[in-house]
Amino acid sequence: MTLDWLKPEIVLGSTMYAVIGVVIFWVAFLIVDLITPYKLWEELVERKNVALAIVVGAMCLSIGNIVAAAIHG
Repeated sequence: MTLDWLKPEIVLGSTMYAVIGVVIFWVAFLIVDLITPYKLWEELVERKNVALAIVVGAMCLSIGNIVAAAIHG
């Protein structure tokens, strides 16, 4: 049984794709935070706005799917 997935170039490539995906996701979240009329993090954490949490969760899933599709390609 060979462990082809343990080759350094495969591990490095996968790590780079993961890092790039997380960075793109974080930038997209910051852009959405900037275009909303209030601070998302404050509204979610301090005021415990459940409706906004559901919307942000759906946005996170959507951005994640877009990034995954772009990377998969």
